[in-house]
Amino acid sequence: MNKMVRNIGYLSLITILIVLSSCKKDPSILKVFVRSENNELVSNAKVVIIGDVNSDPATPEYVDTVLTNSSGFAYFDMESFFSLLGKKETTGYFDVLVKKDMAQGSGYIRCRAHITNVLTVVIEE
Repeated sequence: MNKMVRNIGYLSLITILIVLSSCKKDPSILKVFVRSENNELVSNAKVVIIGDVNSDPATPEYVDTVLTNSSGFAYFDMESFFSLLGKKETTGYFDVLVKKDMAQGSGYIRCRAHITNVLTVVIEE
């Protein structure tokens, strides 16, 4: 009887570990909305994110560029950035530069792993 209870306990523990290890984590996303001085969303604006190496804690060097879509936002999948960091590091700080024709703007954002991080940048001529 004790052997059967012990075997059921081991099977239950193994099942719980398998279920917990297969749980998916939320994606790490950085969304940058770009608006004009008239508060209109701007499509086809160039958005550049640059890791702030002077932040505390320091963010590793990282640069990525995306154009805003027809809805006026740029979508950065930050999984590749967070995969470069250790598991204890879950935050990065980024300067954001935006340019469309002669208009430009900038911003700053803290990006966290497994969260959708959002920033709105207004571009001015």
